[in-house]
Amino acid sequence: MIIDVHTHTPTHVDAVPADQLIVNQAWRPDRPVVSTYSYADHLEAMAPVDHALVFGIAPVPGTRARGWTGIPWDPAVNINDLTAAFVRTEPEKLIGFVSVHPFAQDALDEIDRGVHHLGFKGVKLGPNYQNFDPLGPEARAVYARAQSLGVPILFHQGTSPVRAAPIRFAHPLLMDEIAIAYPELRIIMAHVGHPWQLDTIAVIRKHPHVYADVSAQFYRPWAFYNAMQAATEWNVLHKLLLGSDYPITTPQETIDGLRRVNAPARAANLPLVPEDAIEAIIQRDSLSLLGIRP
Repeated sequence: MIIDVHTHTPTHVDAVPADQLIVNQAWRPDRPVVSTYSYADHLEAMAPVDHALVFGIAPVPGTRARGWTGIPWDPAVNINDLTAAFVRTEPEKLIGFVSVHPFAQDALDEIDRGVHHLGFKGVKLGPNYQNFDPLGPEARAVYARAQSLGVPILFHQGTSPVRAAPIRFAHPLLMDEIAIAYPELRIIMAHVGHPWQLDTIAVIRKHPHVYADVSAQFYRPWAFYNAMQAATEWNVLHKLLLGSDYPITTPQETIDGLRRVNAPARAANLPLVPEDAIEAIIQRDSLSLLGIRP
């Protein structure tokens, strides 16, 4: 079974009109990223996987704050309803996560609605994009609700090219304090917390219910190799989950990148990341680890 734990809700139902295409040069060093995409684009990219987690990122309440795509949100549109509509098109394959802003007055009610009425299986937060303190009281209320419902939270972790997104709100060491306070909460730390992969490895080693996804890594091959070799040395390769961060990358690109992770090591005669462990990441039943029943 192949599971992509990190994909974003499509921006368009149908094909994107030419005048609405947004191309971003900052997300990847190897090529531009088209950050407006349709249902069909997403589903085509997900062809290699059995299940894909899908989510948006809730905006700052009452604003048109730009999301990671660079598209201003319409405050009248609920991002979770958009995710639910997409998931309903392929319910056997797609698994929705609810996103809330902890400062929203209805944040806890929206989590309940997402889980009980929309059928969502987890929560997505991007503290840097949403500009909230992950250790603040409002955020802690969200963690408590997720823990009580038995659903995981996927956090954006690490840097971002978005200038208005405070990086300190996405540092991996904050997850250590959250995991201490909410020991039964299952957490996914996105992007292995790049560029603080070693800090992420320290956190996932320490906490049995904390994992990291490998999305947005392979196109920086030296950093990716070092992260994977560190995960080997610290014996946490089994805590790494497959994720693509679509549309930034596709699952197939990510799988191919994982299988190339040892290229820098072979060129420099350095220790190799075990090939069987790489294949185990690709085939990992992440849903079971996260307590999700599709």
